[in-house]
Amino acid sequence: MEQPDTSPPTRLPLEGILVADFSRVLAGPLATMTLADLGARVIKVERPGSGDDTRSWGPPFSATGSTYFESVNRNKESLCLDLSGPADRELARELALRAGVLVENFKPGVMARLGLGYEELSAANPSLVYASISGFGSAGGAGLPGYDFVVQAMGGLMSITGATDGEGMKAGVALVDVLTAKDATIGILAALHARGVHGCGTRLEVNLLSSLQGALANQAQAFLGAGTVPARLGNVHPSIAPYQLLRCADGPLAVACGNDSQFAALCAVLGLPGLAAEPRFAGNPQRVRNRAELVEVLERTLAAAPAAHWQERLTAAGVPAGRVAGIDEGLEFAEFLGLAPTIEVHDSSGARVGRQVRHPVSWTPPLAPRTQAPPALGEHDAPLRAWLSGRD
Repeated sequence: MEQPDTSPPTRLPLEGILVADFSRVLAGPLATMTLADLGARVIKVERPGSGDDTRSWGPPFSATGSTYFESVNRNKESLCLDLSGPADRELARELALRAGVLVENFKPGVMARLGLGYEELSAANPSLVYASISGFGSAGGAGLPGYDFVVQAMGGLMSITGATDGEGMKAGVALVDVLTAKDATIGILAALHARGVHGCGTRLEVNLLSSLQGALANQAQAFLGAGTVPARLGNVHPSIAPYQLLRCADGPLAVACGNDSQFAALCAVLGLPGLAAEPRFAGNPQRVRNRAELVEVLERTLAAAPAAHWQERLTAAGVPAGRVAGIDEGLEFAEFLGLAPTIEVHDSSGARVGRQVRHPVSWTPPLAPRTQAPPALGEHDAPLRAWLSGRD
């Protein structure tokens, strides 16, 4: 049998694709950084003087700027354009006409008023893939400002996040922005594939509310399929038990028994082999109905030893379990597993300026990652203006 070629490819998959990035904050920049990581040339258009809003979001700040901005803007070029002025608008239009992909997250209608709307640009550049990201879509929600925190509240995510007896809580990261970025990236990649088949570009619209609701998965279907409106359960799963934090001698342990065999293994490790055969705990539906009694029995035994002790024994028995770790510990664990979770990034001189979380997809044959640090504001103004104005 012929052996696969495992030598590094000479090209990244999106090399040759030019992306005009008119987005800022998180969802759009994360989508365009993903395209950049995969080889696209991304030119980030920013406001003169201040740039992307997140350049000033901090602390924390690294030695080179806001860590928020840096998290989603590597492998890009920065071009400052004043879109209120006709000369810079013309340069923006020229960039869009040369681009294969345009990403923007202005309020619906703003790009059209600037002469940079899809209809106008696609008439001159019919192969353009034009992706618009908004908070609530371009219809009834066109005038609503779209911030992740508000969408988490209005879209239902907060209603199922937090303690049972507490108020709704946001996720610990701007999760809806991240989900929307991934949806936008999927759409863009599909549109590029379709363009390769049919030769035509398209317009994509993604909004935070729809991306959130698309990610509610079983929780949304509980309502649509059974009329059940999910509520906050803290760290308890609504349909599986035990699938939650359980108290040990020194703190909590996440235990996730997704089937009866895992539950039986948990009981064996805890020295409670008969528990899995009791009628009130024999199957998952029974365990969910009798969750409070089950947790009481399990925690009584878990209290005899620290979480790390139980994690080691349960993992060895095939029961998913883990201590609640900090982000630093999570990255260290990924490193320990050989997942290479980070990359070093370098400035234009090649000097190392820091580390970032790498693009999460691994390839065979492996791809050599791009490691250009996030750009300084207007770092590439001179060459890009010369190029767009035809002087270069």
